[in-house]
Amino acid sequence: MATLLYRLGRGSMRRRRLVAAIWLVVLVGLGLAAATLRGPIADNFTMPGTESQRALDLLAEQFPAASGATGTIAVKAPADGTLAGPQGQAVVKELTQEAATLPGVVGAVDPFQVGAVSPDGRYALVQVQFATGADEVTDAQRDAYEKVGERAEAQGWKVAPGGEVLSSVPEVGSTEAIGVAVAAIVLVVTFGSLVAAGMTMLNALIGVGVGMAGLFAISSVVDLSSTAPILALMLGLAVGIDYSLFITSRYRQNLMEGLPPDEAVGRAVGTAGSAVVFAGATVVIALAGLAVVNIPFLTVMGLAAAGTVTVAVLVAITLQPALLGFAGRRVLPRKLRTTVPAGDRAADAADAGTPPAEDRSGFGFRWAHLVTRFRVPVILVGLIGLGLLALPAPDMRLALPDAGTAPVGSAARESNDVITEGFGPGFTGRLAVVVAGETPEATTAAIPQVTALVQRTENVLAVAPPQLSPDGRTALLGVVPKTGPTEEATETVVNDVRAAVGEFRDVDVLLTGATAIGIDVSEKLSDALPVYLLLVVGLSVLLLMLVFRSLLVPVKAALGFLLTVAATFGITVAVFQQGHLADMVGLDTPGPLVSFLPILLIGILFGLAMDYEVFLVSRMREDFVHGDTAQQATINGMGHGARVVTAAALIMISVFGGFVFLDDPVIKSMGFALAIGVAIDAFVVRMTIVPAVMSLLGKRAWWLPRWLDKILPNVDIEGEGLRAHLDDRSPAHT
Repeated sequence: MATLLYRLGRGSMRRRRLVAAIWLVVLVGLGLAAATLRGPIADNFTMPGTESQRALDLLAEQFPAASGATGTIAVKAPADGTLAGPQGQAVVKELTQEAATLPGVVGAVDPFQVGAVSPDGRYALVQVQFATGADEVTDAQRDAYEKVGERAEAQGWKVAPGGEVLSSVPEVGSTEAIGVAVAAIVLVVTFGSLVAAGMTMLNALIGVGVGMAGLFAISSVVDLSSTAPILALMLGLAVGIDYSLFITSRYRQNLMEGLPPDEAVGRAVGTAGSAVVFAGATVVIALAGLAVVNIPFLTVMGLAAAGTVTVAVLVAITLQPALLGFAGRRVLPRKLRTTVPAGDRAADAADAGTPPAEDRSGFGFRWAHLVTRFRVPVILVGLIGLGLLALPAPDMRLALPDAGTAPVGSAARESNDVITEGFGPGFTGRLAVVVAGETPEATTAAIPQVTALVQRTENVLAVAPPQLSPDGRTALLGVVPKTGPTEEATETVVNDVRAAVGEFRDVDVLLTGATAIGIDVSEKLSDALPVYLLLVVGLSVLLLMLVFRSLLVPVKAALGFLLTVAATFGITVAVFQQGHLADMVGLDTPGPLVSFLPILLIGILFGLAMDYEVFLVSRMREDFVHGDTAQQATINGMGHGARVVTAAALIMISVFGGFVFLDDPVIKSMGFALAIGVAIDAFVVRMTIVPAVMSLLGKRAWWLPRWLDKILPNVDIEGEGLRAHLDDRSPAHT
């Protein structure tokens, strides 16, 4: 592996103009494809195999008019008026007629006809039925819907359009630029060179551009959820900068040891590039592994992010050497460009027995000596601290986001608040019971029985009159629970209703609706979480056993990953669910975590945790293989890697943290959890607990049974084969 990448790195540098031109053509070509082929972004949380999804499929087949998106327009009378008076009735009638004539709407229901008026007569709900699903409602149709009732509002009436039709795609804007700007500053400080920082950032941005353009280019044939491009952007930026950072850092180190640029870049790609490839592979495998959960939108999110990470790896090992070829020795700080020997002068100095002296006074070496000296107290403090941070994790509750947690001031939140104020929280998360029989007579006979059973269910507030399909075979009954859509009591209502109506033989009775779908999604993801966690941990042990040819190092890495996940879950629950320090992250309303956050967080943090494990421990393994003692190899690995890993972690934290400033609570929680997870894993686990444990284990850390050593393929991530290859060939300067 190392030898192959060494040749790839040197070849990319020597043919840098060709390599740069190829990537530029790819970027432009995919950009044009994205501009012309880009499809709609959706929030289609389909869940194959669940009752709620079967009900939706049944409606789409037998009752298409009721399968489209729904909207609810909340109307509130002025303080001195009611809807029951002539003026109020006129306002409601005009509003209903206006909604019914909107583009894409098949009908609107007058609240006085169905009793959707509050007991005090000040609130009413106008139900609006769209012809298509929320994903297919156009921006023009959505804008027209949001403007309903402007005339009534001018007269002092409160009109608040809401419902699933207002689900919108989170916008990525200037707030993420803050994270990129911080990353650029970190690069400048780390390298002490604008050229090195600029090359690294340019390389990462080109990779992100290619990845995102390719993603949008296929969006016309693949249904992308609204969070998939944002997750891909998050990871693409973070790992793109990090991977380029590691290769550039090793290239600079090789230059400072006196190697000519082409040799320096070849060895950088052969060693650091090997770590990049394997680190990237762990991220890709973990993200692609989300497909085993068998949830379409989660699979798309994982594959989209995995695609951008793959592009980041390819760009790092091909385009980065080419860009370094254009920069040459200018990646070094200005004061070192003339003091560090180059090319023949370095080789002559090495032949004379005076190789450049290594500076071991840096923070990384000092920290390594401190951690290894006090390794037992360090391990104990680290374990206790992470354990305390993980305490809130068992209280974690999961749900799909609802309008009650939407940003204050948004149309969806305003409508939700008016409905809750006038009718109670249950009206914001109504359920739907689908009754489908072979004949209209069977359906008609079952409706009274179903209605009675549902009405007797505890915490059910009301059951609306049925809507019948044109052929009379399918009926739709609205069910209003007493509690909000994300409350535990509502989940109990869903389960109780399903149990109550599950014994009918002549008809199918299925419960669905946005609230039921959210509960089904959360339950399925909760059931899949332990399986996926076991898959990821088992994968990490196997991959790291292959990379480091050790049993204890992979086990230690997996246990460290579990500590990171537990502490990250604990902090995220404390802030986003329990509301502690919520104001600091701009969270308006605490609530359950979005249902796919834990499993997504495990996949991403696994990959990133293995990044730092590979980058730090591969250098320890490299020095141990080349003759250092286990203790000295641990110190060397930390000494050489601490500065770069610190910079990489700060960059990732900055990029992820930039998404915390978005209004969307789902993206906000994802950015926060990833930023916190990276901070814990990099600074507490990998740079503190790992070297302490490695020092405690000593040579035992690198033990592997002989029989296992024989059957495992040698991937040579530490560059032992590369060094032998370089020793056998002619010196580079002759």
